[in-house]
Amino acid sequence: MQLPIDDRILECLSSSGLILSPSVIAINIDKSRDEVNRRLSTLTDEGYVERVKRGYYRIANLGERYLEGNLDDESG
Repeated sequence: MQLPIDDRILECLSSSGLILSPSVIAINIDKSRDEVNRRLSTLTDEGYVERVKRGYYRIANLGERYLEGNLDDESG
């Protein structure tokens, strides 16, 4: 299940077009780094975000499709 913070994380990654750390994302969405870290782990497991290397993430194709509203269902 997507939480409001998940949308903000995905929007931050998408709008930047960059590989970002949890700290940078947290600053940009005004949340704690720990909270962002926890959600990034879940979003990575679900395929919305890709871990580039330890501590660095980018939005995955599934995440972009989610933001565009192009997912057929919520199963993933």
